[in-house]
Amino acid sequence: MTVRTRVAPSPTGDPHVGTAYMALFNRCFAHAHGGQFVLRIEDTDQARSTPEAEAKIFESLRWLGLDWDEGPDIGGPMGPYRQSERADIYSGYAWQLVEAGHAFVCYRTPDELNALREARREAGQSTALKPTDLILPEDEQAVRKAAGDDYVIRMMVPEGEGVCAVEDMLRGTIELDWGMVDAQILLKSDGLPTYHLANVVDDHLMEITHVIRGEEWINSAPKHQLLYEYFGWEMPVLCHLPLLRNPDKSKLSKRKNPTSVLYYQRMGFLPEAVVNYLGRMGWSMPDEAEKFTLEEMQAAFDISRVSLGGPVFDVEKLKWLNGLWIRESLSLDDLARRLRDWALNREMLDRILPHAQGRIEVLSDLIPQAAYLVSGDITLDAASFGREGEEREQTVMQLQFVLWCLERQQDWSRDALFAALKALADAMALKPKALFAPLFVALSGDKVAYSIPDSMAILGPDLTRARLRRAIEVCGGVSKKAVKRLEKEFAALNL
Repeated sequence: MTVRTRVAPSPTGDPHVGTAYMALFNRCFAHAHGGQFVLRIEDTDQARSTPEAEAKIFESLRWLGLDWDEGPDIGGPMGPYRQSERADIYSGYAWQLVEAGHAFVCYRTPDELNALREARREAGQSTALKPTDLILPEDEQAVRKAAGDDYVIRMMVPEGEGVCAVEDMLRGTIELDWGMVDAQILLKSDGLPTYHLANVVDDHLMEITHVIRGEEWINSAPKHQLLYEYFGWEMPVLCHLPLLRNPDKSKLSKRKNPTSVLYYQRMGFLPEAVVNYLGRMGWSMPDEAEKFTLEEMQAAFDISRVSLGGPVFDVEKLKWLNGLWIRESLSLDDLARRLRDWALNREMLDRILPHAQGRIEVLSDLIPQAAYLVSGDITLDAASFGREGEEREQTVMQLQFVLWCLERQQDWSRDALFAALKALADAMALKPKALFAPLFVALSGDKVAYSIPDSMAILGPDLTRARLRRAIEVCGGVSKKAVKRLEKEFAALNL
């Protein structure tokens, strides 16, 4: 048997370090066994998936040296490798399940679904909806079909008591209560599959032998195992890795820790050090070495050495390891080349100098003036964001709204950024100057800097967003209760 593994990220945002972590372990496992590592793009969420985000996935994994044997950009014998290009395949398999009695057409509306869940909740039952909850009488189905109502295809699942036993490489036998498993949607009303159908079909057709993924998918394993049984296919070996954690043991999230791979690239981390650090997330070399290369990890890789305790992704420890790589593995020539490639290059100067030329009197003025554009962390003082109380709260709201606005911004050109910020200012009934004032401090640490859109374009999306999150934190942060209120207010702007 040829070992085949895959990583299947969704191109819906910044490339996550969790994706790189999964890619690393899947690649090492496959190559350690002389097999293939596949990159597949899960872009069935058409509203959020973008070509720009897909390109960032390619860029981030290649920067880390985590290349793949088959994928959308290089092809392979089992493509296409974008799920959006495989819609006809999924539809055929979904209807096959319907014809075999393993799935059903569901015409239930969102309001009906909410009412059904509420009824189960009031009865003290699980809110997992079962086929008997969802299947309409035949005459009602006929009426809705004739009216052209939207429908989805859902899978049949066991009702009543009992457990599903799932085998896992690291965890042994996992028992999960069938009562918590809902009649999962397989094919959405737009004709595209959900994760559950697409991954089972793709993993089978692409001959994936081992599915190595995060532990958040454990609860979905019964659905997947059931689908394999329905189709009569052999199920790949499952292995659920522990999730990366913040230092406070919470799930790694961008609110508490920078999570974009490209943020670390922009900050000046070495890709070798980042891979090395990810390799230490719940795994260790046989000799317990702290510093090792990708090649050394792959040569020594044994997945049974994975620890199930939630590995902590600590940026300070990553900085220490990165410093070790700089001191021990780079010659002065190497270091000079890395610095040049990182930020001290003609392309960066060409972007900075048009703004600097009119402001400097001697060449040495450039360094303190433009330092914020190439710095990683900058010093921020809460007092710079206004007085405590209503003024500070207004500032936090503005910063949060700008952050949300920029999190969905794909075009990172100067003009596009200005247009987005101007639209936000108009929607908030603010003059651009009033919206920009706290942004100068958040991005540069000072009340004076180059223009905000130009600064953002030079800093790039990852560093810009990270600095905005840091500024919000310095100003006192936003509570969960406040976030919900602000989300409603932001949505009401109709941007």
